[in-house]
Amino acid sequence: MALDIFLERGFEQATMEEIATCVGMSKRTVYAYYEDKAALFKAAVRRAIELYTVPREAIEAVVTDDLEESLVAIGRQRVANMTTPVATKLQRILGTQSFRFPELFNESFEKGAGPVIDVLCGLFERYSASGEITVTDPTRAATSFLSLVVGGPTRIIVSGNVLDVAEAEQRIRFAVALFLNGVRRR
Repeated sequence: MALDIFLERGFEQATMEEIATCVGMSKRTVYAYYEDKAALFKAAVRRAIELYTVPREAIEAVVTDDLEESLVAIGRQRVANMTTPVATKLQRILGTQSFRFPELFNESFEKGAGPVIDVLCGLFERYSASGEITVTDPTRAATSFLSLVVGGPTRIIVSGNVLDVAEAEQRIRFAVALFLNGVRRR
């Protein structure tokens, strides 16, 4: 409930009174749980991060024996997750409030992208060991992959533009191919 108010009105415009009314509590009761609006905001955002983070098992479930198709599936899954209405609003508010709450911005990336990065690192290590690709720093490769494959479509959608499924798929496939061309053994 508090998160919905923060997401709809922004940190500055949301009031503790409005939040208390929305959750059916007195302002005094809300303050008994949270020191101030900033503490409530942090708690609400951390809860949202937990809710929208895709578990590692769900990411592993889209992995196949084909590296390219696995990367496309991971990209597709991540874009779909990052562009849900709540995730979109969450990214917007984290972006606008990153100066005030830099730790939340970092936490959001670490917790939200962490399971994806772990799975990608495992894939890059496995396919490097088999000789199909050369990745000497799996973590940097994973974060670069996310920036390239997921960042573009996500930025389009978060900025309020429409990206239809076919266009998103083309962008994901193009970015995956570009990434793989950079790490394939020559």
